[in-house]
Amino acid sequence: MAKKSHPRRGSMAFSPRKRANRPFGHVKSWPTTDASEVRMQGFAGWKAGMTHVLSRDLNPSSPSAGQEIRVPVTVVECPKMRILGVRGYAMTPYGKQAAGEVWADAALIAEAFAELFKRLPVRKEHDAEKHFENLMDADLVEVRLICATQPNSVTGVPTKVPDVMEVGLDGGNMGEQLAYAKEKLGEEYSFADAFEEGALTDIVAITKGYGWQGVIKRFGGKLQSHKNSKKRRQHGNMGAFGDGYVRKSIRQGGQTGYHQRTEYNKRILRIASTEDHSITPAGGFLHYGEVNSDYILVKGSVPGPAKRLIRFRDATRGSDKTLHPIEITYVSTASKQGV
Repeated sequence: MAKKSHPRRGSMAFSPRKRANRPFGHVKSWPTTDASEVRMQGFAGWKAGMTHVLSRDLNPSSPSAGQEIRVPVTVVECPKMRILGVRGYAMTPYGKQAAGEVWADAALIAEAFAELFKRLPVRKEHDAEKHFENLMDADLVEVRLICATQPNSVTGVPTKVPDVMEVGLDGGNMGEQLAYAKEKLGEEYSFADAFEEGALTDIVAITKGYGWQGVIKRFGGKLQSHKNSKKRRQHGNMGAFGDGYVRKSIRQGGQTGYHQRTEYNKRILRIASTEDHSITPAGGFLHYGEVNSDYILVKGSVPGPAKRLIRFRDATRGSDKTLHPIEITYVSTASKQGV
């Protein structure tokens, strides 16, 4: 008689599956390299929707070499971000902790962001030069920029209050990074200042939320037999009879979606502006509308629904694949309304 065995149904990966704390992703670490030039490592933008492009396959070993192939892409609107401050981290027995921070002039921040102080307190007295000196004297292991989005530049999202987040710096030594941050403090920077076309990036985002769902949809379990008299969309039992408790490895219903997830090595196919290349399809993107500022095209899908804030980070895992040049010949702007 054959052995009755099968793989476990319903992966317990990513447990506990609870709701994210904020509607945009939190980047936990930034990669480091031996680069000599200081550069920013992150950006943020709003997911508008998906379309497709025709691209010439420049991989000589591909079966479709030299031909036009259809590639699905995600459109992310990325208006410029503004650098509000600089934060230095020092290593302590308890891990990395903030050693100090420097903020831009409060009047400049108030002029650029009418709604920002709903997120941050007003700093009436702040000696930026003195705080920079303290950071230069500190034994820092990492320098990060404190940046804010500018949702006033976007018509597809309802919020007008900026989101504040950290962006890592790479290259040079701590002194060079602090000098770079001091030079850029209070200024705007674009997606092209942090990334290049054709580069790989990690995408950190919050997935689409589905609320409370049963075990079948949440974990992909198998339906009970139609002869079952009590239930079909639940598992057969909750564990051993004599334990007196339910183990955490038992799959049960609960929150589904709205989790933070990171997708690695997503390729940036194009960095453009609507002044150069219009991207809005006929009738606008579903649940988003029009794209009126800078945008990028990312190969494949991106976590989350339309209007979700997406964060980009330098690729941390790298790839063994050879990145061939990109030649986009056509970008579809056909209606996405399904008619």
